[in-house]
Amino acid sequence: MRRFGLRFIGLVLLLTGSTMALADQQNRPILLLAKQMFDGENFINDAAILVAGGHISATGPLALASSTAAEVIDLGDATVLPGFIELHAHSRFQNVPAETILRHGVTTIRDVGGPVFPASGGDGSLRMMTSGPIITAPGGYPITTFGANTIGVPIATEEQAREAVRQLIANGAVVIKVALEPGAETGAPWTSHHEHGASKAAPAKKPWPLMSESVVKAIVDEANRYQRKVTAHIGEKNGARIALNAGITEWAHMPCAHIPDTLLQKAFAQQVKIVSTLDTLSKCPGISGNASRWAALGGELLYGAEIAHPDIPWGIDAQELFYMMRLADMTLVEVLRSATSKAGSLLGIPLLGTLATGAPADIIAVKGSLNKAVKKLEYPDFVMSGGKRVVNSFAN
Repeated sequence: MRRFGLRFIGLVLLLTGSTMALADQQNRPILLLAKQMFDGENFINDAAILVAGGHISATGPLALASSTAAEVIDLGDATVLPGFIELHAHSRFQNVPAETILRHGVTTIRDVGGPVFPASGGDGSLRMMTSGPIITAPGGYPITTFGANTIGVPIATEEQAREAVRQLIANGAVVIKVALEPGAETGAPWTSHHEHGASKAAPAKKPWPLMSESVVKAIVDEANRYQRKVTAHIGEKNGARIALNAGITEWAHMPCAHIPDTLLQKAFAQQVKIVSTLDTLSKCPGISGNASRWAALGGELLYGAEIAHPDIPWGIDAQELFYMMRLADMTLVEVLRSATSKAGSLLGIPLLGTLATGAPADIIAVKGSLNKAVKKLEYPDFVMSGGKRVVNSFAN
């Protein structure tokens, strides 16, 4: 394997000086060397990353070997990236092992629908954030499908809506999720005729109830008072209309059924962000047209595979990336940004999803190039969480 050196000047020499010399073996800084790096924004050839104290201390180009106090891990012909951020999961509701998700390249997960817990992890374990149960109308989705255990909170009035938001935030919710789902969309995983869906619910004979626009506005208003955003499960035009009129700026799915151009244009004008979930909704007849028209408008599409759904990997989903590139005409760089730096920005955690100086040292790597080979991301050869190694199959 070709060996690469490092030329760090000034700042890096200071960072690797006396402080590092005093560190014990277990806490030594780590110097990662690789042929290629995606830093959350762009690809950089012949790069190095210095990790210390759970964060990235410096990055720089490779040149002649330079002696430092850091432990050197030369990955050789490899591609290093920020750990992926999964924006739509139900891991705790479906008891998906956090360790499995982490070892398969996702270092941060946002559970949107399930038990509510304070944010945790990021120091050698999966960084996890939750929304808690989904706020919905009495008898509405997802209660119709999964019951009212830990997946849904039924509310009928504006007062109940505000109280539900306050309670979820008090228990650790980083985002509030609402359901605006009348049911019966062809191909949707919440209907029984969806071939790879988990639900055994019969298609709705009459529409599931939806919260009123005034109630949803109360949810948005109360969430904003506590600096929280609201994400909406919508699958068709009626839910989309309520979400837009109520001021919701994130859709938890690309909608399953066809969304009229007027509503997509309004969503774009209101700077709505859409989490993709194209793989799990691949049997929806409206998904392709919605994605392509959203992309043509210049709308923002963020990576989310819906971990815990049947047929979705417990980690990075390469098929989701393929669908984003094919249906939304995104480049490889664009889909990687959507799963790293743009997702971190949505979560409001400074520098998360990047390999910039000061960022959390959540790092993955695969052997070789990603060019026409994104499938290998599902099985990363190196995983680091908060500066702690979780996977390392590279020979040094």
